Amino acid sequence: MFDDTRQAPYDHRVPPDYGTTGSVPIVKLTAMVLPLAAAGQTPDRNAADRELAGSGGKGPAGRVPVRGESALRTVRSESGPRLVRRGWGTGAGLALSVWLVLAALSVTAVADDPQPPAASAVAEAGAGDASEAGDDWPGRFQKAVVIRFEGDIHPLSEHYLYRKLDEARGLGADLVIVELDSPGGHLESSLNIAEKLRFLDWAETVAYIPSEAYSGAAIAALGCDQILMGPDAQFGDAAPIFQGRDFQFRHAPEKIRSVLVSQVRDLAESRGRPPALAQAMVDMDITVYRVTHNETGQVRFMSQEEIAAADDAQQWTQGPPVLETQGKLFLTINGRRAVELQMADANIGSRDELQTHFQLANPPVVLKHGAIDTIVYILNLPLVTGLLLVVGLVAFYFEFSSPGISVGGLIGGLCFTMFFWSRFLGGTSTWLEILLFLAGVIFLAVELFVLPGFGVAGITGILLMGIAVLMASQDFLLPSTPRQMSTLAVSLGVLVGSGITFLIAISLLSRHLPSIPLLNRLILAPPSELAADDAVLAADSKTPPGALAGSNLAVREGDWGVAVSPLRPAGKARFGDDYLDVVADGVFVDQARQVRIVRIQGNRIVVREIEGDVAG
Repeated sequence: MFDDTRQAPYDHRVPPDYGTTGSVPIVKLTAMVLPLAAAGQTPDRNAADRELAGSGGKGPAGRVPVRGESALRTVRSESGPRLVRRGWGTGAGLALSVWLVLAALSVTAVADDPQPPAASAVAEAGAGDASEAGDDWPGRFQKAVVIRFEGDIHPLSEHYLYRKLDEARGLGADLVIVELDSPGGHLESSLNIAEKLRFLDWAETVAYIPSEAYSGAAIAALGCDQILMGPDAQFGDAAPIFQGRDFQFRHAPEKIRSVLVSQVRDLAESRGRPPALAQAMVDMDITVYRVTHNETGQVRFMSQEEIAAADDAQQWTQGPPVLETQGKLFLTINGRRAVELQMADANIGSRDELQTHFQLANPPVVLKHGAIDTIVYILNLPLVTGLLLVVGLVAFYFEFSSPGISVGGLIGGLCFTMFFWSRFLGGTSTWLEILLFLAGVIFLAVELFVLPGFGVAGITGILLMGIAVLMASQDFLLPSTPRQMSTLAVSLGVLVGSGITFLIAISLLSRHLPSIPLLNRLILAPPSELAADDAVLAADSKTPPGALAGSNLAVREGDWGVAVSPLRPAGKARFGDDYLDVVADGVFVDQARQVRIVRIQGNRIVVREIEGDVAG
C-alpha cells in the first residue's frame, strides 16, 4: 500500500542527470578563489555565474523528459559587493568555504560522468566484451547490468536508482535489469520511476522480481519493457492510502484513485499488458474477464466496459472472470499467474538464469548500494542535517567574530559542503540553492565587515541562507499534497530547531569557551588578563609599562600615527617609519585617518581615531 496520496505527475522537479551535468573545473575554481583568500575579498558573482553558465548545466540532448517535468529554474545574478583587504583572515575562511562547496559539486559531476566506468559497479562474475565471445551467443544484447533496488520507495531511493542508471549508461549497457524487491512506498516517487524507465531510450529495460513487488514497486515495474518474475514472487496490490488526522490509514478518495487508474492503464497499455488488470491493482470495484476472439483465437483480459466499447465487440466471447479481481480485492498474483494473465513475460528462478534467458556472453554486472549511497542516506536524516547546520553556523560565527583564524570558515564550509552535496545527490538541490546560499554568506559578510551596524544586507543574507537550506531539503517549491506538507513541516522544524540550538550554543560557548582547552585559543583573552600578562612580562623583561613588549620599536601609549589600511577592526598603521599591526578600539577607522595609541597589551596595540584629522 502507498503512504502517499499525491496526484502525480503534475508538479515534481526533474531528477538531475548527474552523468551530463556540467561542472566548473577545479583548476578554474582555484584560480578564481585562491587570490581572493590573500586579498580577503569576495569573488565577482557575475564572473562565477559566467563560469557556471559556460559549464553547460543542461541535460543530454535527446533525453526524454519525465512526465510533468517543469522548466529548469534560473537565477539572475547581480554584481555583488566586495570585502576590503584584510590579509589571510576571514577572507581566507570564506574563500575556502566557497571553494569547498563548488569543488565538491564539481567532483560529483565529474565522478558521475557516464563516460568512465562507475567505481561502485560490482562485478559478481567475470566481465568481458561480448563481441569477443564469437558466434556461440546469438543474443542481441552486448552488455547487461543488474541494478538491485530493495526496500521502501521514497525520494532518496528514487534518485539512487537514477544514479545507478547513469552508471549503467557509463558502462555502455544496452540491457538494464532492475531487480525489484520492495513493499512499495511513496506514490509520487513510484510514478516518477515508472516514467523514467518507460522513456529510457538507450537500453532495453527489464523488471526482475525475485520475491515481491507490491504497491509502488508494481507500478514502477509497469514502466519496463519486460517483467520477469520468480514463480512464487508476489506482484500487485497498489491501492493508494493516506493517513488521516487521527493517524489512521485509509484508502485514498475517488478523485485520487481515478487519476491513478488513468496512469497505470497508460503504463500497461504502452507495454502491451492488459490495462484492465493494471487497473485492478488500484481499483477493487472492477471485474476482469478472460475473452477470446472468435476468428483469431486471441485471448485478452478485459472488463465488461472494455468489451462493450470495442469496435468488434461481437467478435469477442466473454469467458470466466479472473478470480483475483472478484470479492472487492485488489489484484495480487504470483509469478506463474502473472505469466498466465499476460502481466509478466516469463518466470525466472534466479539471477543466474538471466544470462541464459537473454543469451548473454557474460554474466551481467551488478550495481548495488555503495559507500556513497550510504553516506548520502545518513546525511539526509533530519537529525544529522540539524547537526551539520548547527556546527556550520557556530563555525561561521567564530570565523566572523575572530578575524585572522580561518579555522571557523574551513569547518563551516565543510559542514555546508556536505549538506548541499548530499542534497545534490539526493535530488532535492540544484545550483540555484547553492548560489542563493553563497549570496547569503556574501551579504552577511558585507554587513559585518563593510557596513556599520546591522541592517538590510545582514537580514537579506540570513533570509537567503535560510531559504536556500529549506529549498535544498525538499523537491518542491510549494506543498500541494499531504506528503509534501509533512516534508515541509520536517524541513521547517529542522531549520528552526537548528537556529534555536545555534543561539543557545553560541551563548554557552561565548561564556565558557575561555575555560575549554584548545578551543580557548580561538578567542582573544579579556583585557584584564592581557593587562596582567603585560605587567608580568614587563616586570620580567624590564620593559616599561605601556611599551611594546619584546620589541625594540619606540612606540608608547599616546603616540600618534596614520592608518595605512582600513581598521575593521584590525589593520596596519604607520608610526614614524614603522608599520605595525593594530586594532581599532570600538569604531572602525578608515584609511589615511590619524590614530593614537590608547593601550598596549602584550603585542596587541589598540588605537583610536583622532577626530577631525586626515593625513595628507
